Amino acid sequence: MNRKIIVSDITMTIAEGAAAAQALTFRQKIELAKLLERLGVSVIETGALKNGKQDELMVKSLATTIRNSTVCVTVDINDVSSIDNAVAALKDCKHKRLQVSMPVSTVQMEYVCHKKPSAMLALVGDFVKRCADVCDDVEFVAEDFGRSEQDFLTQVIDTAVENGATTISVYDTAGVLFDYEFFNQISELRKHLPESVKLGVRCSNEMYMADNCAIAAVRAGVDEIKTTSYGSVTTSLKRFVKILTLRTDVCMVQCDVKQIEMARILQQIKNLCEVDRKKPLSSLDGAKNEEQELQLSLNDDIHSVLKVAQQLGYELNDEDGQNVYKAFLSLASKNEVVSMKELDAIIASVAFQVPQTYKLENYIINSGNVITSTCHLILRKGEEVLEGVSIGDGPIDAAFITIGKLIGGQYELDDFQIRSVSEGSKAMGEAIVRLRYEGKVYSGRGISRDIVASSIMAYLSAVNKIVYEEVDA
Repeated sequence: MNRKIIVSDITMTIAEGAAAAQALTFRQKIELAKLLERLGVSVIETGALKNGKQDELMVKSLATTIRNSTVCVTVDINDVSSIDNAVAALKDCKHKRLQVSMPVSTVQMEYVCHKKPSAMLALVGDFVKRCADVCDDVEFVAEDFGRSEQDFLTQVIDTAVENGATTISVYDTAGVLFDYEFFNQISELRKHLPESVKLGVRCSNEMYMADNCAIAAVRAGVDEIKTTSYGSVTTSLKRFVKILTLRTDVCMVQCDVKQIEMARILQQIKNLCEVDRKKPLSSLDGAKNEEQELQLSLNDDIHSVLKVAQQLGYELNDEDGQNVYKAFLSLASKNEVVSMKELDAIIASVAFQVPQTYKLENYIINSGNVITSTCHLILRKGEEVLEGVSIGDGPIDAAFITIGKLIGGQYELDDFQIRSVSEGSKAMGEAIVRLRYEGKVYSGRGISRDIVASSIMAYLSAVNKIVYEEVDA
């Protein structure tokens, strides 16, 4: 069986300096992290808490949102209090990491840190130990290792390991190494490090060899690769995963990145990073030309539909393919034609979902400007039929309250959005519901011509994820 490689994404740390990207807002950084986790990235690096309370709040939000990926925060080597601030921000994080990053080349130590090698060794030992005392996962990053003295590099890495570093990463900041040189140095480092300590690399793309060097590092036995899902300053996540997939016979490793959704998610990340802050977010619905030109109809068979899904970046298994086609037929029978944008929304709503513990059977809404909104709802849980009626502040609120009563628990509504998927009198509406439960956020989507129906389906989708995770736990 192939060994597993850890894929770390540093897009958030370089977004402000990447070509064509502007500084990401608080909300966009949260959205970027969610997309990276959905993609299957193992480690999400946030960089240092440079903006004080604003960055701390952002990391706190990530800590309660990100469940599967590790959230990594860099401490400031010039400020010991940055360790406590990072730990406080990561308090509720399921998988957290503190990162200590320092230059190890003479030129960088003297001109950037204004310190001699002996002082740098003491600083590395002190900061790594302080981090290890408060966090189980500590990474030491040796910057500019390609121009460092070999003896000093060995000393500084040994110092980091002795003081509790669990991951040692080396960064060829100047980008001066060829792939065969990278292979040789990583091979020696891997032999030198204890097996219990992971070895990571970050490759500069100064000579356009970041991808080559990353693959050379993999072949040399590295455990973690730092990539970017947007930008070109380091190893491309997309190209790296593709190489691993096409040449497993040589690389002999696997990773958790989901290739099925990769094309779509990377496009979403690109849209997020290239957004013009002067334009409303509604202008980011994606490129419309191709989507509007190609339309499907009721006459298209499942193979045609799945082919279009593949063009959108999805590789659906048999079960998801059948579910998507069933939903497509339902929509096509009402709308005559289905656009790529509508098909995209269908896939997001019915594919890659957890089992439906609670399923919508029927609902009746009574609402008006002179009466209180009520919802009569029928759900099915296996063979059990659940039926209830509630009033609320509007039809959707009444529906959500009714669901809470039927399932025996009301979850905190963290976010609720409705948007139009298509245009015209037969437009499809997509609802997005995010529920907060025990400090974690679960999202659900629903699509229908009826916004109440799409809202109910989205709410149930999020509820089913909560139930599924509880049962799995």
